[in-house]
Amino acid sequence: MIESAATLTALRRRIASLESRSVAHHAHVPLGHALVDRALGGGLARGRVHEFFAGEGGEAAATGFSLILARLAGPDAVTLWLRPAAAARQAAPYGPGLAALGIDPAHLLVGAMRDEAMLLRAAVEALRCPALGALLLEIRGRAPQLDLTASRRLSLAAEQSGVTALLLRMDADPTPSAADTRWRVAAAPSAPLPGNAPGMSAFDLTLLRHRGGRDGMAWRLIWDSERRQFGDGRDERDDHEWQGRERDGGAPLSRPVLSFPAVRPVAGRAA
Repeated sequence: MIESAATLTALRRRIASLESRSVAHHAHVPLGHALVDRALGGGLARGRVHEFFAGEGGEAAATGFSLILARLAGPDAVTLWLRPAAAARQAAPYGPGLAALGIDPAHLLVGAMRDEAMLLRAAVEALRCPALGALLLEIRGRAPQLDLTASRRLSLAAEQSGVTALLLRMDADPTPSAADTRWRVAAAPSAPLPGNAPGMSAFDLTLLRHRGGRDGMAWRLIWDSERRQFGDGRDERDDHEWQGRERDGGAPLSRPVLSFPAVRPVAGRAA
């Protein structure tokens, strides 16, 4: 279900309707990719803030990847996607594209906020509701109000409720924050399926920061929507050997990411 929350009051009422539900929050959100999960100590830490920066020309990839992670964090619960009103007017979630990624549109609630200050207030309010499966917060540009203090408020609210917060950063560069992990996401080619059908969605993922852990690592992830987990499209092998072969051109990959877009331009507006 898709809702438009024009005011924070409307959003509070909508979230209140979820509070009778119960969601099991475990320690980690496993991605199903052995190398990534091992690097993270079992997966993304639940009840924490994680930042995802779109690589050059990679807004669709970052959006799709973040929605997939939100689905993994709460497969049977509602994901709240808070967006700037201007972005919501330009593009809206696309049901067939979401379904192709294994995301049930009925479990997606979208709130459009008029400015950055309202987005951040709404995010803190939402993170206090443990019935949410995950919160996806879309922030565009430099976002001066998303400073270290604001990110700490988000982190504290997430820790108290156990709800995982995913910050989707568009057209922005990393700045100090209280995020548990920070990533850069870009589109990657994927192998075509038999009959030259579009391949599975693929992502190039770089771990820029990991509190208390290693960072600077990079992987290529292939999303298997039927198995509901990520893989590398190959047999298990050493991470360094795999990355070396990728650099040497040894990967027979040829198709672009996100065959089915998760968002599409709103009717009557230019793409």
